[in-house]
Amino acid sequence: MLSKSTQETAHCRMSTHSAARVVVVGAGLAGLSAASTLVKAGFQHIQVLEAMGRPGGRVYTTRPFGQNVIELGANWIHGQEANPLFLLAQERGLLLEERGSASIMCLPGSVTPRYYFFRESRRQLPVDEVEQVCSFFSGLTSRAFKSELEPRHNSQSLGGYLNEEFAQSPLAASEDGPRVFEWCKRSECTDEASSSLYEVSASQLGHYVALEGGFFNSLGPGGYQALADTLLDNLPPGVVLCDRPVHSIHWGLQEEKNHTHPVRVLCQGGQCFTADHVIVTVPLGFLKENAVAMFEPALPKSKADAIERLGFGTVDKIYLRFEHRFWPHDCDGIQLVWDAGPEDEEVYQHSQSEGGAWRDMWYKKICGFDTVARHPTVLCGWITGREARHMESLEEKIVGEVCVRMLRSFTGWSVPEPVQVLMSKWGSERFVCGSYTYPPPGVDAVREHTALAAPLPLPCEAGYSQAKPLQVLFAGEATHVNFYTTTHGAYMTGIREAQRLIDLYADSEPDSYNGRYTKRLITKNSSFSTGY
Repeated sequence: MLSKSTQETAHCRMSTHSAARVVVVGAGLAGLSAASTLVKAGFQHIQVLEAMGRPGGRVYTTRPFGQNVIELGANWIHGQEANPLFLLAQERGLLLEERGSASIMCLPGSVTPRYYFFRESRRQLPVDEVEQVCSFFSGLTSRAFKSELEPRHNSQSLGGYLNEEFAQSPLAASEDGPRVFEWCKRSECTDEASSSLYEVSASQLGHYVALEGGFFNSLGPGGYQALADTLLDNLPPGVVLCDRPVHSIHWGLQEEKNHTHPVRVLCQGGQCFTADHVIVTVPLGFLKENAVAMFEPALPKSKADAIERLGFGTVDKIYLRFEHRFWPHDCDGIQLVWDAGPEDEEVYQHSQSEGGAWRDMWYKKICGFDTVARHPTVLCGWITGREARHMESLEEKIVGEVCVRMLRSFTGWSVPEPVQVLMSKWGSERFVCGSYTYPPPGVDAVREHTALAAPLPLPCEAGYSQAKPLQVLFAGEATHVNFYTTTHGAYMTGIREAQRLIDLYADSEPDSYNGRYTKRLITKNSSFSTGY
């Protein structure tokens, strides 16, 4: 039986965390995992504010072509071993079970004879030649991801390193080798979410950790939204409020007669939420556009610098639905190999100096068109960077016409007009402003990811030595040193920040970090304030 003093201490700890008010900004996987973790730990006053009209963030499962899903956002779970999302999907029976119906994006490391590669001359390239170049390319990128680069490459861009190494290979002297290698670089841009590999650091990729197991793990009929729904199911009704874009976050507030919480979150519609802690899970792209005006007081220089220095790119999909399948049944995708593609160094350098002329050739950034699981008459094209953002400004009809024209030109096949065109528009989505994070050349990625993740107030900040700790916390894929760009990275950072709060209240005795805050958390009415 517990002693009286132990019972009082336990009661104090329980009351403290159960009365704490936490606002989570963003209902993507990071925000939902944070809220779910806190609710499971006994926190009773959690509010999730989502700017868009739906939860999920960059998970966006739709059904525009019938009952089967189309993913406009996240597509696969990357890796299996120690991947909490894979384990969660496996536990809930959400993974794709039927074999042969899953399609993957054609990347250099996944090329098979079922992918048709065409040159502009309509010549289909021999599979063995393509595989040879792709295998060489994959070996080079593997060295970068394993931190096995020679010192002379440490300051180079990924594109510069790849070009230098490829130039020493006999493949560079072949007729098709350089063109296929350019396709490889263009395809890799989709993994890096970059306008070009010349804008990605070669050496910093070594901090990314690829989990063991299949790289492409497809979800079943419920799509990625089924994973988000498992987290939503853990939350009481009313916890997630959509269409609540946050205008500003005021933190470090002093205790006043009618104000006893250090954080105030103001929504664009005028609604106000007071809290003890706010977990910010908005994308890095949104922070790049809005962080200066969003926080009062302003973010510390280390965090502002991290937001500026880390890269955040756009990856978009173009879905083409046809009345009938026109490609061979042994074809899983049609890949476009240009004579002078945008990842050729000379082409890239020229595009940097020629102003906006690259817009006329935006479609050259499309790698190819892959088949789509459970949609036998649908193809999906991938496009990245500034070209993707330009594509978003065009009408779907025009984009569809350009894509069909390319397919006809490269293959010589009789390609019908699509009956439906659907595009993602992550670059122009004002609450996202892109897709995911990458490390530019010259950036210390570990330092910047770590700075971005640091809670406020920072321990070293003057004037905050007596302030309540963990007033503003940060989660999202951009705050993870090893799993940036991934959904499991976002998910894990949400749990990480929730655990900070759980540990804070579990470890705190009355008066241990600031007695007046502890006492107030126990005695103050714990309902949220939703007005000025």
